[in-house]
Amino acid sequence: MKNFPAVLKNPLVISFGLAVVIVIAVIAGVFVVQRGAHMELRGQILKVRTAPLDDNNSVAVVDFRFLNTANFDYDVRKVTVIVQTKSGMPLEGMSISEVDAQRLFTALPLLGQKYNPSLIMFNHIPPHATQDRMIAASFPIPEAGLDMRKGITVRVEEEEAGVVSEIKEK
Repeated sequence: MKNFPAVLKNPLVISFGLAVVIVIAVIAGVFVVQRGAHMELRGQILKVRTAPLDDNNSVAVVDFRFLNTANFDYDVRKVTVIVQTKSGMPLEGMSISEVDAQRLFTALPLLGQKYNPSLIMFNHIPPHATQDRMIAASFPIPEAGLDMRKGITVRVEEEEAGVVSEIKEK
């Protein structure tokens, strides 16, 4: 131990070093325990289909996949679709219920087939579940306006915690 630095032989330095290691271990433990406590839906938009309802109104059907990252149930309060128009203005659509969405696909064959159930109010998403869903919304703009959008966002609000998750088109 002749080559060992004298400073490291000091009991105060050894105690301080040990205390630092313990504090770092406690902080790391808190982060590990809290993992999954943050309510959030992470996801991606898979496909957006549009169709005209008349000359001045159109509909967008958004198919998306998401993951509930939390250790808790995510109970849906509200689902909205927001389009960022070509001019950059956000425009919130009027969400269409599951029953009306089924009728919409029958009335507008241009939309193709309905692949997934709609994500609607009171849907229950289990912890760590991955699901494919859709949402349809009508907009007071022509179909060309929807097709020339800068982006589209599905906003999902949670019932109890009031958490808002957004899934954006890339």
